[in-house]
Amino acid sequence: MPTFKHAIVIGASSGIGREIARQLAESGCSVAILARRKERLDELASALGERVYAYEHDVTDYESVPALFQEITGRLGGLDLVVYASGQMPEVEVDEFNFEKDRKMVEVNDLGAVAWLNQAAARFQKTNHGTILGIGSVAGDRGRMKQPVYNASKAFLHTYLEALRNRLSRHGVKVVTVKPGPVRTEMTAGLEVSNPMDASLAASLILKKARRNGEHYLLPTHAVAFLIIRNIPSWIFRRLNI
Repeated sequence: MPTFKHAIVIGASSGIGREIARQLAESGCSVAILARRKERLDELASALGERVYAYEHDVTDYESVPALFQEITGRLGGLDLVVYASGQMPEVEVDEFNFEKDRKMVEVNDLGAVAWLNQAAARFQKTNHGTILGIGSVAGDRGRMKQPVYNASKAFLHTYLEALRNRLSRHGVKVVTVKPGPVRTEMTAGLEVSNPMDASLAASLILKKARRNGEHYLLPTHAVAFLIIRNIPSWIFRRLNI
């Protein structure tokens, strides 16, 4: 794992975000953890020690982000890493078109990311130092029939992070996009997925990927499989139940 001294993890109450926060804290990093579920944050902070600071926060409260970002960086005494791990993926039936569900996904998966990562980008551009880490998904590689807006929200996140990377690399700033496959979390508990990865292992692999600027799958087999999937002609892809 790269050595990070001060980190913010947005979406730290469960799943990959929680495991990333835990592993960072156990490596000696001071970590601010943010999520809506305060009781879970408090429990995690209590378990991890005095260098972990819990902040109850809804990522759709965009107006509060600039002041909160400044408060947290001041409390941490610096900033090396910002991780955006918040995500929404409600169950959507194959013939369902539900704007409320779709809007929530866009608000959390995309607008919340932009609100937070714009703050990080502006700071790191000035300091010529830092890493932005966004948790994307293999789902963003194609427009799958089962989750149109979730797929699109992750594709947006990937492209936004690529643009930040192109803008910030000349300032010595890393922007890392990681696209996990199926991971065993609360969000995926109701899905039929084969061989989901443990969240702790996924977090460990993600933090290793944080060494390298760019876009990454977690496993070489994923890189090969999704290279093929990305290049399947659309008329064939429409007929596949994937």
